[in-house]
This record gives sequence, structure tokens and C-alpha cells, in this order.
Amino acid sequence: MARNRFDIDEKLESEFSFEHLKRSMVYIRHYKRQMLTALFINILSILLSLLSPLVTERVLNVTVPQGDMRELVLLSVFLCVILVGSVCLITWRSRIMLRVGQNIVFEIRRDLFDHLQLLPFSYYDDRPHGKILVRVVQYVNNVSDMLSNGIINFILDLMNIILITLFMFLTDTRLSLVVLAGLPVIAAFLIVIKPRQRRAWQAHSNKNSNLNAYISESINGMKITQLFAREQKNAGIFETQSVYTKKTWMRGIAYSNSVGFCAENTSQAVSSAIYIAGMLMASPAVPFGTLMAMANYANRFWQPINNMANLYTQFINTIAYLERIFETMDEPVSVKDRPDAYVLPPVAGAVSFEHVTFSYDESRVILKDLSFSVRPGERIALVGPTGAGKTTVVNLLSRFYDIQGGVIRIDGHDISKVTLKSLRSQMGIMLQDSFIFSGTIADNIRYGNLDATMEEIEAAARAVHAHEFIMEMEDGYETMLGEGGSRLSGGQKQLLSFARTLAAKPKILVLDEATSSIDTKTELYVQQGIELLLKSCTSFIIAHRLSTIKNCDRIMVIDGQNIAESGSHDELMALGGKYYELYTSQIQADEADLACI
Repeated sequence: MARNRFDIDEKLESEFSFEHLKRSMVYIRHYKRQMLTALFINILSILLSLLSPLVTERVLNVTVPQGDMRELVLLSVFLCVILVGSVCLITWRSRIMLRVGQNIVFEIRRDLFDHLQLLPFSYYDDRPHGKILVRVVQYVNNVSDMLSNGIINFILDLMNIILITLFMFLTDTRLSLVVLAGLPVIAAFLIVIKPRQRRAWQAHSNKNSNLNAYISESINGMKITQLFAREQKNAGIFETQSVYTKKTWMRGIAYSNSVGFCAENTSQAVSSAIYIAGMLMASPAVPFGTLMAMANYANRFWQPINNMANLYTQFINTIAYLERIFETMDEPVSVKDRPDAYVLPPVAGAVSFEHVTFSYDESRVILKDLSFSVRPGERIALVGPTGAGKTTVVNLLSRFYDIQGGVIRIDGHDISKVTLKSLRSQMGIMLQDSFIFSGTIADNIRYGNLDATMEEIEAAARAVHAHEFIMEMEDGYETMLGEGGSRLSGGQKQLLSFARTLAAKPKILVLDEATSSIDTKTELYVQQGIELLLKSCTSFIIAHRLSTIKNCDRIMVIDGQNIAESGSHDELMALGGKYYELYTSQIQADEADLACI
């Protein structure tokens, strides 16, 4: 799919709707009381600041001409009180809104991350992880200020404009009309610039997402990059993506700055018109103090206009980010609990597939009318050619995907009718890719069973022969590991993953190429160590080396969308069919490898 590529722009599933903005109001309503308090504080600050031009008018028209020093001193002190009061109120309001803004960031990011954890494997298969990461971190940061301060500032600036207009008309009606004459110019400009500005910031959002996706991919694959000496080539790709990002940002910022440029120049033109109109008006003449007061009000009038123009720019930018955030939140959770789902009780481990059909997409059916039954405690090996559906079988048992037809049961319970948590908590799944989290070794083993004691952690490690290399590390089980377990070998990572799976005490154990990174000698130790544990649970084993599954109770050969053969190792070898061909060809290949040594 195109969205898999870091250099392909993502396409929105639908155009932005004001319903998105309405949805974002949910987060604002959580802090309605704090925002109303901030609004009230700002109104007080506005009213205080609007008194200063009236004081100036009084001083220039009355106090100074009359030479009243006492009144001049009192009015000067009053102006200082207004200034200090305004600063204190604005500081108070800023502290409130900073807390509100960070709380909104936390809530949006939490909801987004919670939803990401529910999405199926297919979602992550179809998207570069860098494009997902940028939405959780950067996009949420970008919308938070608009959803907190932006809404409040819009209301305040609107009220400011209304109050200033009222004060202007109370001061001089004629000059007030001159000030208002610039509004149609701003309105016309915004109507023209709006669609272009939105498209520009959408383009930047796309290119910035692509850049983050490439950076994430490059960091994850840095060892391969250096191994194949791809540094120069990759630097060229990075530069290309960076140039695209820079160009789209420059285009977006050009449109954004043009809004402020238009508002600022209109403001200056109106201010000049006030002085010209004041000098031309002779009947009645405009007093000097009134002219200065109106010029002050004009500047104050256009300041919230400029602010609203900037808020409009911020709003346009926020729309582009909200589109991405809500697109992710609207991604359907295809595998989820039914409304009437119940908790799966403790199971013995009986598994049955009844006429199961499954496909990842409509173009290819992976399994068709698959049926088999497994007794509690039975060991089942799944073999077959690459892509036949071996891993798909265990993924369906874990309900990482929902089937298109048939039923999968555990102890007679339809797994589609039980809660996912109660299902997966009774399963232990060891995948071929052994992911190690940052933290201590003990934390990694305890990951699937937070109640595990140190004795249980050590027992699991001993069972898979990981205890020896753990104790050779500087802090034993408390040794800190970096992301991905960079300090460990591939085999050591798999041993820790094995211990993590066993510490969860599963009733059904899935081993998907679980020993692929372990040498043959260590694999024999692991097989011996978990022999007793396998007896207490039902197990499904997918192994590349067929010699390791000879002792399984039953071997099922998956081929042709179904089970081609089923039986013990000896039974299938005697049959001389597909399993016989796979096994003998692998033995011959191993012998050829030994001959070359």
C-alpha cells in the first residue's frame, strides 16, 4: 500500500469537517471552570486598560490647560495602578491557562495512545511507525494551545473589539467610523487567502510526516545502513525529504505572514486617516486630547484584529493536525470485545477449529474450511512451505485477527464471544522477533505477569538456561537494558523472551520459530528445560528445524489452504507424502552443509 512508503504523502479519508472541531470541545469542557475564571480575569484586565485613554484625554483636554498639578499627580498614580493591576491579572490568567493547556495535551495524547494499543496488527503493517509517532507527539502539541488559549483569546479579542468600539463611539462618533472603514478590507483578504493557506499547511503536514517516518526507519535500520555503506545515499534521501519539508513550511508561513501583514498595514492606514480626518473636521473641531485618545483606541482596536488574524492562522494550522489526530482515532478497531463478551474462565487447553476461513484481504484466501481438534496438554507442530498459513493459525487462535467464517473454540468457548484480556492472559506467545523493552532484565521477564516474584522470574530463566548469562552481567537480574536489548546477542534476546513467556504461566503456549536465533547446543538445553512446563499446557510449535519437533504428539502439515497431512513423525514419514519430502530435503541440506565445513 502507498501509505507504507515514507516518501508517499498520506491522503485523508475525508475532508475536514467542523465536526472535528466540535469533537475537540470535549477536552475543553473538562476545564470549563478554570477557563471561565481565566475569561473573567481577562475581562477585568481589558476594562482596566481601556480606562487609560480616557485618562489621557482628560489630562490633555482639561488638566494640563488648567495647570492642575494635584489632579495630574493623582491621574498619574491612577495610570500606574492600572498598569500594575493589568500585569498581575494577565500573569494570573497565564498560569491558569498553562495548566489547562498541558492537561489537554495529556488527555488527547492518552486517548490517542489508548486507541493505538487497540488497533490490529494490520494497522501497523500498513504504516511507517514514524508517521504514527509524529501524530502522538508533535501534532498533539500543536493543537493544545489552540484548544486552550486559542478559544479563550478569540472570545476575549471579540469582547475587546466590542468594548473598544463602544468606548470609541462614546469618545467621537465620526472618527469611530473612520476606524471601522478598514474591516471590509481584512474580511475580503481572509476569504481569498483561506483555502490556499489550508492547502499549504496540509502539504507541510504531509512532508513533515514523511521526514519523521524516514528518520525513524533510518535509526531502526542504522546497523544495516553501515553494513552496506549506505550512509551517503541515505544522507541524500534525507536531504531531499528535508528540502520538501522546508519548502512547504516556507510556503505555509508566507501565507500566514501575509494575513498579519495585511492587518498591520490596514491598521497603519486607518491610524493615519484618523489624524487627517481630525484636522479636516472643522464643525465641530476635534480637540487634541480627543484625537490622541482616538488614535490610542484605534491602535487598541486593531491589536485584537491582528490577534484574531493570527488566531485564524493558528486555527488553519490546527485543522491540518486535528484531521490527522482524529483520522487515527477514527481508525476502526477490527478486533475488539463484543458488547456481551464474557470473561473466559480458567481453561484446560482444549482447542478446536471448526470450518475456519480467513484471508488478510479479498485477493487471497489463506485458510479455507480448516478443521481440527487438540486435546488439553497435547503438543502440536505446524509445518509447511513459507506462506502456507502456519503463523496465521496461531494468530487466529490468539485472536489478533477475526476470521471470516467458522468458529474457534477453547474448552468449548467461542473465542469471539470472550474478552480479549481473559483470552490472551491465558496464552503464552513466543514470536520469532524477540523484542526487549528498556528496563531491567527482571522487568522484561515480569512483563507478562506483573505479580511474578523474583523466585518465579529466576525459575523461568533457569528453565530456558538464561540464568547463567544473566548472572554474568554486572547487576544480574537488575541489569538495565536499552531499547531493543542492544547489549544482548540475538540468542540471549530469545532466551529472555522465552523466560518472559513462561513466567506468564500460560495454559496454551505458542512457539513461532522461537529458537531460530539459538545455537543447536543451547536449543537442546532449552528443550530439556521446558519439557516439564510443556506437559502442563497445550502447545503449538512452529519450527524451521524439523528435527526439533519429532517428539510432538502430532504434526500438521499446512498447505493448500488446509491441513494436507496430520500425524506423528513416524506416521508421516511412513506415509511418504509432503512431510516426508520436507524432512528428507532438510536432512540432505544439513548433510551438504556439514560436508562443506
